[in-house]
Amino acid sequence: MDLVEYQGKQLFGRNDVPVPPPGAVCRTVEEVAAAAQELGPVTVVKAQVKTGGRGKAGGVKVAPTPEEAVAAAEDIFGLDIKGHTVNVIYVEPASDIAEEYYLSIMHDRVAKGYLVIASKEGGVDIEEVNRTNPDAVVKQTLLPSETVDGLPTETARDILARAAFPDEVLDQAADLLVALFGAMVAEDATLVEINPLIRSADDRVLALDSKVTLDDNAAFRHDGYEEWEVEGLEVADPLERQAKEQGIQYVKLDGEVGVLGNGAGLVMATLDVVAQAGGSAADFLDIGGGASADVMAESLSLVLSDPRVTSVFINVFGGITRGEQVAAGILEACDRLGDFPQKLVVRLDGTNAEQGRALLTEADHPSVVPAATMSEAAQRAVELARSA
Repeated sequence: MDLVEYQGKQLFGRNDVPVPPPGAVCRTVEEVAAAAQELGPVTVVKAQVKTGGRGKAGGVKVAPTPEEAVAAAEDIFGLDIKGHTVNVIYVEPASDIAEEYYLSIMHDRVAKGYLVIASKEGGVDIEEVNRTNPDAVVKQTLLPSETVDGLPTETARDILARAAFPDEVLDQAADLLVALFGAMVAEDATLVEINPLIRSADDRVLALDSKVTLDDNAAFRHDGYEEWEVEGLEVADPLERQAKEQGIQYVKLDGEVGVLGNGAGLVMATLDVVAQAGGSAADFLDIGGGASADVMAESLSLVLSDPRVTSVFINVFGGITRGEQVAAGILEACDRLGDFPQKLVVRLDGTNAEQGRALLTEADHPSVVPAATMSEAAQRAVELARSA
């Protein structure tokens, strides 16, 4: 789960990460006007969307007066930023910025630990800084054995010193990094990022922005993260919401070939072979270990609900679930769903795959196209999608 800026700052604040004075969350221009009047004279009007690049897209504006805050809000509400529509604006007092830095911590899956990234050059794309001036970016992997009792202050100070943080704020910044690490662990985050981390005119170090990703697998430890589910900040596609409610692992993509398989690895490979065949996947759907008629019907109904889907590639490797059971589930699901224009290209492999393919061939269902291999099935699904 991704948080928007003001939520990330709330999370930081309760974990002793220094943040600016709180602003106001607004859903109307009138609320922005009232907030600017109270928090001004100079405020910053910020779009709250779960994506980056807000500033470049015109979603962050400094407003020297309440009237200019209103004008900014009128421009920002409804703005499309990388596919995210702005429904919520955060208004906060403008900060007196002396310098801008960059700081983040993320899970390092390769090292099975944490990766700290720090740079004196904040407020810009860290990827670009890393490309053009790699010496300005310090990266430090931390193993769990090194952080059993949290991030040691001396380690934090060493990282920031190597990143050339000024001596005047080095101790403050080290304390902030220690608190940021504590927040990541306590909140079960996979990413905490501050860009920019600022040095104010009075030499305070503050998290002026926030980017936080929480681990959905740990939601049960935090009441399901319900506190962060706020009206106006939803980004999930309606089909993705429906899939979540049904317990189906589904991610909507922007192609035309529906993809349905068992096992995340197999589904990922299926996306690749569809692309190699010249097509584009419309979704990622993992039915898991079962392929019963109920599971197939629910999953197929979800995939076929996407109007862009013009063919479906069902790719199942039988393990515990045998091939003839998968085939029977597919045929019964088709009967339950009734008539639909898309063809289902089915590739079965693994346990009793031959029996499953034979069952599909004998049934001769008008919507089902059996295929012997994965590449053959991908090619056929792409051809059907193009001819639809």
